[in-house]
Amino acid sequence: MGFASTYLEERAIFPRFINDPPHGDTGIIIVVPSYNEPDITNLLDSLASCDEPACKTEIIIVVNAPAGAPEECIENNRYSIRSIESWSRTHTSFFNLYIIDTTSAKMEGRGVGLARKTGMDEAVRRFNLTDRPEGVISSLDADCTVERNYFTAITGELLNRKERSACSVYFEHPLSGDDFPEAVYRSITQYELYLRYYYQGLVFTGHPYVHHTVGSSMAVKALPYVRAGGMNRRMAGEDFYFIQKLIPAGGYFNLNQTTVYPSPRSSYRVPFGTGVTITKLSSSGDDLLKTYNLGAFKELKKFFGMLDGIFKSPPEKLGSFHSSLPRGIKQFIGNDEWSARILEIKNNTNGLRSFEKRFFSWFNMFRIVKYLNSVHETLFSREPVTGPASSLLNEIGVSIESDDPVSLLRRYRMLEKPA
Repeated sequence: MGFASTYLEERAIFPRFINDPPHGDTGIIIVVPSYNEPDITNLLDSLASCDEPACKTEIIIVVNAPAGAPEECIENNRYSIRSIESWSRTHTSFFNLYIIDTTSAKMEGRGVGLARKTGMDEAVRRFNLTDRPEGVISSLDADCTVERNYFTAITGELLNRKERSACSVYFEHPLSGDDFPEAVYRSITQYELYLRYYYQGLVFTGHPYVHHTVGSSMAVKALPYVRAGGMNRRMAGEDFYFIQKLIPAGGYFNLNQTTVYPSPRSSYRVPFGTGVTITKLSSSGDDLLKTYNLGAFKELKKFFGMLDGIFKSPPEKLGSFHSSLPRGIKQFIGNDEWSARILEIKNNTNGLRSFEKRFFSWFNMFRIVKYLNSVHETLFSREPVTGPASSLLNEIGVSIESDDPVSLLRRYRMLEKPA
């Protein structure tokens, strides 16, 4: 039995798709969900132009469709398959390319989560055949392109690093060009600024586990994937939920040495996310995307800065300690829940470091999102993203030349990937 045999028997939805045996030195398998993607060969051109890594690599494209998909989209799926097959015949590349067509699968809940799971499970199956639990499964979207060092960066920063298990890969959306209307570029600038402000807001609070959760820019080793229970089948947000399962196990990091370039196009293929946001912003005539108030992040920063005192506080003082918490935190966590939870954490840890680790496993990204949404119903008002984004940069001592969205976004990008 291989390292993933039990998982595949119990958790994989489909049987084996790819009959070709994997090369024994296969170290990276890229999984790409594809629905209604007539231009998917742009991704293949980008991947083929990358520097070749030391290991063997594979690309698995999972062509899929939701129940009731329009015939036009189904025909685009057929066209995508023909295009991929034609590309494979006419191009020489360093990777092996496979297509999994699940367009006609009779199954409820078909969407991007199920498509990612299908491809990632097949990648696990192939690593299981070669007994490579450290093999990397990287997730892209069909409308992405990548920086030339994509494969070599994953090899050097994840595959060859035993202490690392998974990562979020740095990304940048195109902010100008001739491929989309100007309104789309304005909207994607707002949206990416929104994502990076949220990211840096969390860094500002001192939370130790801050990562982007974008399905088109993440990678995970096969064994940690299995231990986390595999990808979920959600119709949207599958990336966020999956990454939150990986982080507590340790070894998760931000890979900023390469770049994924997602498309800024509009879309309604999933209930929420980039495509839906861009559609709404670019069609509404009001491209002012609103975000969380900086005051909420300041509350979190103050709260997390109190952990040493909370750890040292005797059990009988926990209730009174609650009264000194920031207003929004007190509102979000009642006195009884506070005392019970902190006491449970203290009783299961033997030092400040282990206390903090267990505390942040409780006050994780799920709880932070709930807190932020809660306090923005009562204490804070959401604001157009340029205002809070400018204020946060001033708060952390980063000078800005302009508060226009493009200038702000470039400053935020440099915080994650300095030039």
